[in-house]
Amino acid sequence: MRHYCAVHRHLFQDVYAWAGKVRRIRTGKDGAWFCYPEHIPGQLTTTFGKLKATGFLRGLAAGAFACAGASFLAELNAIHAFREGNGRTQTLFFAMLAEAAGHPMDLRRLQPDAMLDAMIRSFSGDEAALRKVIEGLMA
Repeated sequence: MRHYCAVHRHLFQDVYAWAGKVRRIRTGKDGAWFCYPEHIPGQLTTTFGKLKATGFLRGLAAGAFACAGASFLAELNAIHAFREGNGRTQTLFFAMLAEAAGHPMDLRRLQPDAMLDAMIRSFSGDEAALRKVIEGLMA
């Protein structure tokens, strides 16, 4: 969890004074609310605890990695820990996670519209599109 916040801080330290700090305001998009700020620390602890329990997704075959990775990203997106920059932080953090797990990703192949659509679908519990995006990025 600290590394995740550090990625956000690194990306946005020159833009936002609060870069790397969990948001303290409620926010949502298109009528859907993200995790309320009072629950963010606990939800991040739970989500990163699950990730640690899986060995940070190491040792998984490509398909299993994409499936588990989609679930992890969907949870991170629903939490939406920061006021701005969540998508970029999630993508960069996940690319580093994938690299460490033996599944490097080529982010040059990322299609922003497909990723956004996949994230929106995952918010409703449909992680199939997100899994396909991940599979398409794996080198």
